[in-house]
Amino acid sequence: MFVPLLQKIWRVVDDRTGIAEAVGPILQHPVPADARWAYVFGSATLAAFIVQVVTGIALATTYVSSAGDAYDSLNFITNNAPFGSLMRGMHFYGASAMVVLVGIHAAQTFLHGSYKFPREANWLSGVLLLFLTLGMGFTGQLLRWDQNAVWSVVVGAEQAARAPLIGEKAAQFVLAGETIGGATLSRFFAFHVFFIPGLIFGIVGFHLFLVIRNGISEMPRAGRPVHPATYRQWYHELLAKEGVPFWPDAAWRDVIFGASVVVIIFVLALVIGPPALDKPPDPSIIEAYPRPDWYLLWYFAVLALIPPAWENWIILLAPLLGALLLFAIPFLSNHGERAPERRPWAVGAVLFVIVMIGALWVAGEQAHWSPDFHPDPLPAAVVGATSGPVATGAELFHKKGCQNCHRVASYGGRRGPDLTAVGRRLDVAQLTTRILNGGTNMPAFAGVLQPAEVEDLVAFLQSRQ
Repeated sequence: MFVPLLQKIWRVVDDRTGIAEAVGPILQHPVPADARWAYVFGSATLAAFIVQVVTGIALATTYVSSAGDAYDSLNFITNNAPFGSLMRGMHFYGASAMVVLVGIHAAQTFLHGSYKFPREANWLSGVLLLFLTLGMGFTGQLLRWDQNAVWSVVVGAEQAARAPLIGEKAAQFVLAGETIGGATLSRFFAFHVFFIPGLIFGIVGFHLFLVIRNGISEMPRAGRPVHPATYRQWYHELLAKEGVPFWPDAAWRDVIFGASVVVIIFVLALVIGPPALDKPPDPSIIEAYPRPDWYLLWYFAVLALIPPAWENWIILLAPLLGALLLFAIPFLSNHGERAPERRPWAVGAVLFVIVMIGALWVAGEQAHWSPDFHPDPLPAAVVGATSGPVATGAELFHKKGCQNCHRVASYGGRRGPDLTAVGRRLDVAQLTTRILNGGTNMPAFAGVLQPAEVEDLVAFLQSRQ
């Protein structure tokens, strides 16, 4: 009885709205029969975006986008609001899933040559969606309004300031003023919640329209190149012979994979939970080495590793050239072979990008260039003494922050040289001069240490043989 009632209601609704007439041809449009699991990443990215929209709306009902209340409201959401921790976790892992899936989708499209005629506009709109996805991640991090997020945006503004002619205005646009503050948070909130999602909705609609208009690309085969003059006719003949309706013959794979992505996001949010908040933002705290979310960590490593003399060139030109190259791909090669085995340069390019980002991500995760602000004190077994100048010097080495940047026997940071055997390299006079006068990236301690403290510190370093 219940099913016939639903059918009757559906017939009434459809009669008044014409939904079946409008949506039916889209669902029934033919697709190549060999469009299998390799084609599910685009729809899975859309599923992750829907998760972002739903959880973002839920979070926005409680989040307060003001400098004085943002941090506390996020704390309340995480610890007190019903399902708040789950919503934050799903929003974070949904963003991660979106970045991963859009990257895989772009790589698969490039490897299969699906950007070639007549799908050049499909590729261009997809590149825009890739950049907007990264923009969503960058703007969303500041909404945590903690120390790490605030300083990450300061780093972004410093990069923008390096642009010739427009650098100052670009930095002011990022910060919504001369310095970071409540106006910055409001601007990022507007971009993250309204402007960028609005663009994504519009471009996703255009992207899907192009997919329907130009068709889903068939699986590439060696010896079957794309000829713009004849491809459309050949493609329509292929669909007439071997095509299957998108729903349900092909769409069930998208549904299963997309649902699996949502389940994984839910499980990660439930089991692991959202990322922990850092300390509230405090401009007086200078111990700030911001680390972006994991999907931008590789770029953080680039900024840390490039030589100072190359900074402006790499910071300005590398993103610009990378973006121009992505947009230029369909104009450089919109015909010819699509099969990866006939395009080894394409396979090499994808592998190069994967290895480069992976290696930089590992370097960013280790972050040897960042001081360790909370190192464990050197144990007595390493110091070699429990009293006297050497033991006192070891305490000073820890308390005065030397150990934040220098490592001794695997204890301490790696920003500065390893001092495990510094007593073999430098004598007393050299150590004293270096401590008092400082050096490259090292402050001078002449006004910080008493003469007796310098002697004890040198005694400890001299004992490092």
